[in-house]
Amino acid sequence: MPVRIGTLLTLLLERPISLYAAAVLRIGYGFLYLAFLLREFPHRNEIWGPGSPWTPALARQLFDQTGWASILTLSDSRVYFEVCYTAAVVTSALFMLGWRTRAVSVLFAVVVTSFHARAIYMTDGGDTLILLMVLYLVVTACGRRWSLDARRTRLRASAGKTVRPPLDQASGELRHHLRDARLTVITVLHNCGMLVIAAQVCFLYGSAGLYKVQGAAWDNGTALHYALNLDVFQPWPALSAVADEHDVLLAIACYLTVLLQVAFPFVLFGRLKCPVLAMLLGMHVGIAVFLGLPLFSGAMIVADAAFLPDRFYRALGRLWRRTVRGSGSGGTADASRAPRALVPAQSEPAG
Repeated sequence: MPVRIGTLLTLLLERPISLYAAAVLRIGYGFLYLAFLLREFPHRNEIWGPGSPWTPALARQLFDQTGWASILTLSDSRVYFEVCYTAAVVTSALFMLGWRTRAVSVLFAVVVTSFHARAIYMTDGGDTLILLMVLYLVVTACGRRWSLDARRTRLRASAGKTVRPPLDQASGELRHHLRDARLTVITVLHNCGMLVIAAQVCFLYGSAGLYKVQGAAWDNGTALHYALNLDVFQPWPALSAVADEHDVLLAIACYLTVLLQVAFPFVLFGRLKCPVLAMLLGMHVGIAVFLGLPLFSGAMIVADAAFLPDRFYRALGRLWRRTVRGSGSGGTADASRAPRALVPAQSEPAG
């Protein structure tokens, strides 16, 4: 037991974990919400604005009972709503790009919470998952990789440190201890945030699988048949009709869905993790195409990306750099130049 406690403390205190996965979560959810706001731009007033059937006054009455809050209900002015909507689009883009991530992550969480609360009866599982994830990402160092913050830190390091006036020994030691304490706090918060994100996804899959086990439609393999014949889940009726003709494949898909969701929390530390994640990716793509739930599927795919190791993302980064250099030089790489690191060291402060 003491050995395990020591290992856990080392994991939490020494270095931030899954920095690339955190960056993927930031990019993924920032992009999804930006696309969501742009897609609903023509209908924004009817969904969240003063022209909504669920008026700001009704929303404020509900907030008094539920404890929710939204910046969109602070004024009934159409001009104020348009300013808030524009700010939400800009904030989503900046969060995705990783500009001043520590502050922008808080603003992004306020934006998502406000829009979610304003139209609470029009949300689904995808909206709820995005809301939870952006709240968790506030405490993570999600701007440390693949971001404008990381690029700025790299450029500053390559330019050399700024010369500061010498300090006396006492002041220098105090400054050193304060810096170490700050890095430790950032590391602990980031690691705890990533562990909470992983636990949230495990709980989501496990509870969804156990809930399906209790249903007769999933037990006899007919759940997807009924889903494909619901008008609200038929973006392309002809495609749904073709899929519904394959009874055996639909039954197998039902059983495989339940098996993957129930088994997910138990395969994360074994060799089956990558095959399970690949099958879940296919499942979510199928949900987006056949059932017309792209936001939900995208939110789940991004959440699954948190379980891929950093070495996988580093390999993707190296492949991308080789591809860019090859295309930029007509297919020939300059062997005389050593590639520079595109990310800061893990011991640097979080962005």
